[in-house]
Amino acid sequence: MGDVTTMTTTERTTGRSPDRRRPELAAFLRGRRARVTPEDMGMPAGPRRRTPGLRREEVAQLSGVGVTWYTWLEQGRPINASPQVLDAVARTLRLDRPEREHLYHLAGVPFSPAHEETAQPVSPQVQGILDSLGPLPAVVYNARFDLLATNAAYRELFIVVPTPPPRIPNALRTLFLAPEGTCPLVNREAELPMMVATLRSGYGRHVGEPAWEGFLHELAAASPFFAELWESGDVAPPGPRVKTFRCGGAPGELRMTSTSLSIDGMPECRIVVYSPADDATRAYLDKDPDNEKSRP
Repeated sequence: MGDVTTMTTTERTTGRSPDRRRPELAAFLRGRRARVTPEDMGMPAGPRRRTPGLRREEVAQLSGVGVTWYTWLEQGRPINASPQVLDAVARTLRLDRPEREHLYHLAGVPFSPAHEETAQPVSPQVQGILDSLGPLPAVVYNARFDLLATNAAYRELFIVVPTPPPRIPNALRTLFLAPEGTCPLVNREAELPMMVATLRSGYGRHVGEPAWEGFLHELAAASPFFAELWESGDVAPPGPRVKTFRCGGAPGELRMTSTSLSIDGMPECRIVVYSPADDATRAYLDKDPDNEKSRP
Protein backbone atom coordinates (compact mmCIF):
# COMPACT_ATOMS: atom_id res chain seq x y z
CA MET A 1 0.00 0.00 0.00
CA GLY A 2 2.91 2.33 0.75
CA ASP A 3 4.21 1.99 -2.80
CA VAL A 4 0.79 2.83 -4.20
CA THR A 5 0.54 5.93 -2.02
CA THR A 6 4.02 7.08 -3.07
CA MET A 7 3.22 6.58 -6.76
CA THR A 8 -0.02 8.51 -6.49
CA THR A 9 1.74 11.40 -4.76
CA THR A 10 4.41 11.46 -7.46
CA GLU A 11 1.78 11.48 -10.19
CA ARG A 12 0.00 14.42 -8.61
CA THR A 13 3.27 16.31 -8.18
CA THR A 14 4.63 15.77 -11.71
CA GLY A 15 1.33 15.63 -13.56
CA ARG A 16 2.62 12.59 -15.47
CA SER A 17 2.05 8.87 -15.19
CA PRO A 18 3.65 7.26 -18.24
CA ASP A 19 3.85 3.75 -16.79
CA ARG A 20 0.15 3.69 -15.96
CA ARG A 21 -1.06 5.75 -18.92
CA ARG A 22 0.32 3.45 -21.63
CA PRO A 23 -1.51 0.30 -20.48
CA GLU A 24 -4.69 2.37 -20.20
CA LEU A 25 -4.18 3.59 -23.76
CA ALA A 26 -3.66 0.03 -25.00
CA ALA A 27 -6.80 -1.24 -23.29
CA PHE A 28 -8.85 1.74 -24.47
CA LEU A 29 -7.88 1.25 -28.12
CA ARG A 30 -8.50 -2.49 -28.01
CA GLY A 31 -11.92 -1.97 -26.48
CA ARG A 32 -12.97 0.67 -28.98
CA ARG A 33 -11.64 -1.37 -31.91
CA ALA A 34 -13.86 -4.28 -30.84
CA ARG A 35 -16.97 -2.05 -31.15
CA VAL A 36 -16.48 -1.21 -34.84
CA THR A 37 -17.37 -3.84 -37.44
CA PRO A 38 -16.15 -4.01 -41.04
CA GLU A 39 -19.73 -3.38 -42.14
CA ASP A 40 -19.71 -0.09 -40.19
CA MET A 41 -16.85 1.07 -42.41
CA GLY A 42 -18.35 -0.15 -45.68
CA MET A 43 -16.03 -3.15 -45.87
CA PRO A 44 -16.94 -6.80 -46.52
CA ALA A 45 -16.96 -8.97 -43.41
CA GLY A 46 -14.70 -11.55 -45.05
CA PRO A 47 -13.90 -14.91 -43.47
CA ARG A 48 -15.03 -15.81 -39.99
CA ARG A 49 -13.27 -13.77 -37.31
CA ARG A 50 -11.99 -15.04 -34.00
CA THR A 51 -12.55 -11.69 -32.29
CA PRO A 52 -15.22 -9.00 -32.75
CA GLY A 53 -14.57 -5.69 -34.45
CA LEU A 54 -11.84 -4.53 -36.77
CA ARG A 55 -8.40 -6.06 -37.02
CA ARG A 56 -5.35 -3.94 -36.22
CA GLU A 57 -4.26 -3.85 -39.85
CA GLU A 58 -7.74 -2.65 -40.86
CA VAL A 59 -7.63 0.21 -38.37
CA ALA A 60 -4.18 1.15 -39.68
CA GLN A 61 -5.34 1.06 -43.31
CA LEU A 62 -8.51 3.06 -42.67
CA SER A 63 -6.55 5.62 -40.63
CA GLY A 64 -3.77 6.02 -43.20
CA VAL A 65 -1.00 4.93 -40.81
CA GLY A 66 1.50 2.08 -40.82
CA VAL A 67 0.43 -1.28 -39.40
CA THR A 68 3.56 -1.50 -37.25
CA TRP A 69 3.04 2.01 -35.87
CA TYR A 70 -0.58 1.34 -34.94
CA THR A 71 0.33 -2.03 -33.40
CA TRP A 72 2.93 -0.34 -31.21
CA LEU A 73 0.42 2.35 -30.24
CA GLU A 74 -2.13 -0.29 -29.20
CA GLN A 75 0.55 -2.23 -27.34
CA GLY A 76 1.26 0.84 -25.24
CA ARG A 77 4.80 1.34 -26.48
CA PRO A 78 6.32 4.81 -25.90
CA ILE A 79 5.91 6.23 -29.43
CA ASN A 80 5.07 9.77 -30.48
CA ALA A 81 1.69 10.54 -32.04
CA SER A 82 0.70 13.77 -33.77
CA PRO A 83 -2.79 15.31 -33.39
CA GLN A 84 -3.49 14.60 -37.06
CA VAL A 85 -2.74 10.89 -36.72
CA LEU A 86 -4.70 10.60 -33.46
CA ASP A 87 -7.63 12.27 -35.19
CA ALA A 88 -7.45 9.73 -38.01
CA VAL A 89 -7.46 6.83 -35.54
CA ALA A 90 -10.32 8.45 -33.59
CA ARG A 91 -12.41 8.78 -36.76
CA THR A 92 -11.84 5.16 -37.70
CA LEU A 93 -12.83 4.00 -34.22
CA ARG A 94 -15.82 6.39 -34.26
CA LEU A 95 -14.89 8.09 -31.01
CA ASP A 96 -17.15 10.84 -29.76
CA ARG A 97 -15.80 14.09 -28.32
CA PRO A 98 -15.21 12.85 -24.72
CA GLU A 99 -13.59 9.65 -26.02
CA ARG A 100 -11.40 11.61 -28.40
CA GLU A 101 -10.26 13.89 -25.59
CA HIS A 102 -9.55 10.82 -23.44
CA LEU A 103 -7.46 9.34 -26.26
CA TYR A 104 -5.39 12.52 -26.43
CA HIS A 105 -4.76 12.52 -22.69
CA LEU A 106 -3.71 8.86 -22.68
CA ALA A 107 -1.36 9.48 -25.60
CA GLY A 108 0.18 12.48 -23.84
CA VAL A 109 -0.88 14.97 -26.52
CA PRO A 110 -2.51 18.32 -25.61
CA PHE A 111 -6.14 18.36 -26.69
CA SER A 112 -7.66 21.44 -28.31
CA PRO A 113 -11.33 21.29 -29.37
CA ALA A 114 -10.59 23.83 -32.10
CA HIS A 115 -8.19 21.52 -33.96
CA GLU A 116 -11.07 19.62 -35.58
CA GLU A 117 -12.22 22.77 -37.34
CA THR A 118 -8.83 23.63 -38.81
CA ALA A 119 -7.51 22.30 -42.12
CA GLN A 120 -4.25 20.42 -41.92
CA PRO A 121 -1.37 22.62 -43.12
CA VAL A 122 0.63 21.60 -46.19
CA SER A 123 4.40 21.52 -45.89
CA PRO A 124 6.65 23.61 -48.17
CA GLN A 125 7.90 20.33 -49.65
CA VAL A 126 4.39 19.29 -50.75
CA GLN A 127 3.72 22.77 -52.13
CA GLY A 128 6.99 22.51 -54.05
CA ILE A 129 5.84 19.22 -55.59
CA LEU A 130 2.60 20.86 -56.76
CA ASP A 131 4.47 23.77 -58.30
CA SER A 132 6.94 21.49 -60.07
CA LEU A 133 4.09 19.56 -61.70
CA GLY A 134 3.11 22.55 -63.87
CA PRO A 135 1.79 22.77 -66.53
CA LEU A 136 -0.33 19.95 -65.11
CA PRO A 137 -3.02 21.25 -62.73
CA ALA A 138 -2.52 19.82 -59.24
CA VAL A 139 -4.20 20.27 -55.86
CA VAL A 140 -4.19 18.85 -52.34
CA TYR A 141 -7.69 17.89 -51.19
CA ASN A 142 -8.81 16.53 -47.85
CA ALA A 143 -11.84 14.22 -47.59
CA ARG A 144 -14.18 17.25 -47.66
CA PHE A 145 -12.63 18.65 -50.88
CA ASP A 146 -11.14 21.63 -49.05
CA LEU A 147 -8.36 23.16 -51.15
CA LEU A 148 -5.33 22.82 -48.88
CA ALA A 149 -2.85 23.78 -51.62
CA THR A 150 -2.93 24.41 -55.38
CA ASN A 151 -0.56 25.27 -58.21
CA ALA A 152 -1.03 28.03 -60.79
CA ALA A 153 -2.32 25.65 -63.48
CA TYR A 154 -5.07 24.40 -61.16
CA ARG A 155 -6.08 27.95 -60.28
CA GLU A 156 -6.34 28.75 -63.98
CA LEU A 157 -8.47 25.69 -64.75
CA PHE A 158 -10.85 25.95 -61.80
CA ILE A 159 -12.62 28.88 -60.21
CA VAL A 160 -10.82 29.32 -56.89
CA VAL A 161 -12.80 31.80 -54.84
CA PRO A 162 -10.68 33.52 -52.14
CA THR A 163 -12.18 33.07 -48.69
CA PRO A 164 -11.26 35.03 -45.55
CA PRO A 165 -9.68 33.00 -42.71
CA PRO A 166 -10.57 30.79 -40.95
CA ARG A 167 -12.84 29.64 -43.77
CA ILE A 168 -11.14 27.37 -46.33
CA PRO A 169 -11.71 27.39 -50.12
CA ASN A 170 -13.68 24.30 -51.08
CA ALA A 171 -14.05 22.73 -54.53
CA LEU A 172 -17.59 21.46 -53.97
CA ARG A 173 -18.83 24.78 -52.65
CA THR A 174 -17.35 26.54 -55.67
CA LEU A 175 -18.66 24.08 -58.28
CA PHE A 176 -22.18 23.78 -56.90
CA LEU A 177 -22.62 27.50 -56.34
CA ALA A 178 -21.00 28.67 -59.60
CA PRO A 179 -23.33 30.93 -61.62
CA GLU A 180 -25.11 29.31 -64.55
CA GLY A 181 -22.72 28.64 -67.44
CA THR A 182 -19.55 29.36 -65.49
CA CYS A 183 -18.86 25.90 -64.04
CA PRO A 184 -15.57 24.66 -65.57
CA LEU A 185 -16.88 21.07 -65.72
CA VAL A 186 -18.52 20.42 -69.08
CA ASN A 187 -20.40 17.31 -67.95
CA ARG A 188 -21.57 18.87 -64.71
CA GLU A 189 -24.59 16.59 -64.35
CA ALA A 190 -22.34 13.50 -64.49
CA GLU A 191 -19.25 14.76 -62.66
CA LEU A 192 -20.78 16.37 -59.59
CA PRO A 193 -22.66 13.21 -58.53
CA MET A 194 -19.34 11.33 -58.52
CA MET A 195 -17.73 14.01 -56.35
CA VAL A 196 -20.62 13.88 -53.88
CA ALA A 197 -20.38 10.08 -53.75
CA THR A 198 -16.66 10.44 -52.99
CA LEU A 199 -17.48 13.00 -50.29
CA ARG A 200 -19.84 10.51 -48.66
CA SER A 201 -17.13 7.84 -48.61
CA GLY A 202 -15.11 10.14 -46.33
CA TYR A 203 -18.08 11.36 -44.29
CA GLY A 204 -18.47 8.06 -42.46
CA ARG A 205 -15.37 8.87 -40.40
CA HIS A 206 -16.64 12.35 -39.49
CA VAL A 207 -20.31 11.83 -38.60
CA GLY A 208 -21.32 14.31 -35.93
CA GLU A 209 -18.26 16.56 -36.26
CA PRO A 210 -19.39 20.22 -36.23
CA ALA A 211 -17.17 21.26 -39.17
CA TRP A 212 -18.57 18.51 -41.40
CA GLU A 213 -22.18 18.78 -40.33
CA GLY A 214 -22.11 22.56 -40.74
CA PHE A 215 -20.55 22.28 -44.20
CA LEU A 216 -23.16 19.76 -45.39
CA HIS A 217 -26.05 21.79 -43.98
CA GLU A 218 -24.76 24.99 -45.57
CA LEU A 219 -24.24 23.45 -49.01
CA ALA A 220 -27.56 21.59 -49.00
CA ALA A 221 -29.38 24.81 -48.09
CA ALA A 222 -27.63 26.77 -50.87
CA SER A 223 -27.82 24.12 -53.61
CA PRO A 224 -30.93 21.95 -54.16
CA PHE A 225 -28.86 19.88 -56.61
CA PHE A 226 -26.35 19.03 -53.89
CA ALA A 227 -29.16 18.25 -51.42
CA GLU A 228 -30.70 15.86 -53.94
CA LEU A 229 -27.40 14.09 -54.61
CA TRP A 230 -26.58 13.83 -50.90
CA GLU A 231 -29.96 12.27 -50.16
CA SER A 232 -29.29 9.57 -52.78
CA GLY A 233 -26.73 7.98 -50.43
CA ASP A 234 -24.35 6.98 -53.24
CA VAL A 235 -20.77 6.16 -52.19
CA ALA A 236 -17.61 6.02 -54.34
CA PRO A 237 -13.90 6.00 -53.45
CA PRO A 238 -11.42 8.48 -54.98
CA GLY A 239 -9.98 7.15 -58.22
CA PRO A 240 -8.79 8.00 -61.74
CA ARG A 241 -11.45 9.55 -63.95
CA VAL A 242 -11.50 11.36 -67.29
CA LYS A 243 -13.07 14.80 -66.98
CA THR A 244 -13.85 17.42 -69.60
CA PHE A 245 -13.25 21.10 -68.84
CA ARG A 246 -13.91 24.43 -70.47
CA CYS A 247 -11.15 27.00 -70.00
CA GLY A 248 -11.30 30.60 -71.19
CA GLY A 249 -7.97 30.55 -73.01
CA ALA A 250 -8.42 27.16 -74.68
CA PRO A 251 -9.65 26.88 -78.29
CA GLY A 252 -11.84 23.92 -77.31
CA GLU A 253 -12.66 21.56 -74.51
CA LEU A 254 -9.88 20.04 -72.41
CA ARG A 255 -10.04 16.34 -71.51
CA MET A 256 -7.99 15.36 -68.47
CA THR A 257 -7.48 12.28 -66.33
CA SER A 258 -7.51 12.90 -62.58
CA THR A 259 -5.10 10.76 -60.56
CA SER A 260 -5.08 10.66 -56.73
CA LEU A 261 -1.85 10.18 -54.77
CA SER A 262 -1.71 9.68 -51.00
CA ILE A 263 0.58 11.80 -48.81
CA ASP A 264 2.58 10.30 -45.95
CA GLY A 265 1.74 11.90 -42.63
CA MET A 266 -1.50 13.48 -43.92
CA PRO A 267 -4.29 10.96 -43.38
CA GLU A 268 -7.31 11.39 -45.68
CA CYS A 269 -5.49 13.97 -47.80
CA ARG A 270 -4.43 13.39 -51.39
CA ILE A 271 -2.66 15.10 -54.24
CA VAL A 272 -4.86 15.11 -57.33
CA VAL A 273 -3.08 15.67 -60.63
CA TYR A 274 -4.88 16.35 -63.93
CA SER A 275 -2.99 15.00 -66.95
CA PRO A 276 -3.96 15.34 -70.63
CA ALA A 277 -6.27 12.62 -71.95
CA ASP A 278 -5.83 13.53 -75.64
CA ASP A 279 -3.32 15.18 -77.96
CA ALA A 280 -5.24 18.46 -78.25
CA THR A 281 -5.23 18.97 -74.47
CA ARG A 282 -1.55 18.04 -74.26
CA ALA A 283 -0.67 20.54 -76.99
CA TYR A 284 -2.62 23.30 -75.24
CA LEU A 285 -0.92 22.72 -71.90
CA ASP A 286 2.56 22.52 -73.46
CA LYS A 287 2.15 25.74 -75.44
CA ASP A 288 0.26 27.88 -72.93
CA PRO A 289 2.67 30.72 -71.97
CA ASP A 290 0.80 31.31 -68.70
CA ASN A 291 1.58 27.87 -67.33
CA GLU A 292 4.40 27.47 -64.84
CA LYS A 293 6.82 25.49 -67.03
CA SER A 294 6.80 28.17 -69.71
CA ARG A 295 7.91 30.86 -67.31
CA PRO A 296 11.62 31.75 -67.01
